[in-house]
Order: sequence, then C-alpha cells, then structure tokens
Amino acid sequence: MKIGEVAKRCGLSVKTVRYYHDIGLVRAQRADNGYRSYSQAQLDQLRFLGNCRKIGFSLEQCEQLLSLYVNKNRASSDVRRIANAHLSEIEERIAQLSKLRDSLHQLVGCCAGNNLPDCPILDSLAGHSSLQ
Repeated sequence: MKIGEVAKRCGLSVKTVRYYHDIGLVRAQRADNGYRSYSQAQLDQLRFLGNCRKIGFSLEQCEQLLSLYVNKNRASSDVRRIANAHLSEIEERIAQLSKLRDSLHQLVGCCAGNNLPDCPILDSLAGHSSLQ
C-alpha cells in the first residue's frame, strides 16, 4: 500500500506519515523505485499513533505506547503509568487555564468598555495596576 492510500485510510496527512517514517516511529519498506510500501500492520500502527496524538500524547509518549502496543508480552501497568502521567499533565494545564480564565474574567469585569481612553485591562497588562 502506498503512502497516499495509507494516509487516507488512517486519517493522517501524507506529511505526517512521512514524518513518522523519518523519525523512525513506523518504517515502511522501500521498493526499487524508491516508493514507500506499507503493510496492514504498519497501517494499524499509524492509525494507533494518530489516535494517540488526538488525545494529546507527546511524540515520546506515542513512541512508548506504540512499543507497548506491538509487544504482546507487555504489562498493562506500563500503559497505565504513561496514561496517568499524561492525565496529570492535562489536569495541571486545566488548572493553569482556569487561573488564566479567572484573571482575565476579573480584568474584563473591571473595564467599562466605553468610549473613554481609561482601560484597566491595558493598565494591568502594563503593570500599572494591582489587578493581575
């Protein structure tokens, strides 16, 4: 199966499939004409990687998960450890975004939003206000 068909079938761009090949995540066989040829197993691996990326796993985590995916002697505890680490990262980002939302909500609430030049949002961004 050639790269264009592979990309279409696994929901990735051709560029992404090439990138995963170039960094060694999924290596296709090269034909005499130089074209990459992908097996069904490699298609499954690319689809797996695409799904990992959709839920935000880093490339390093994707590589670890792919290694576990193809290893039928894996321990599910290893998979769970990676997923838990990712979940912790997501929860931390959510907490940070919540703080940002609250700060911005406070700034927006302090701004009259009228035709006058005074703006507590700009004052705060410039460091001239206690709001931050």
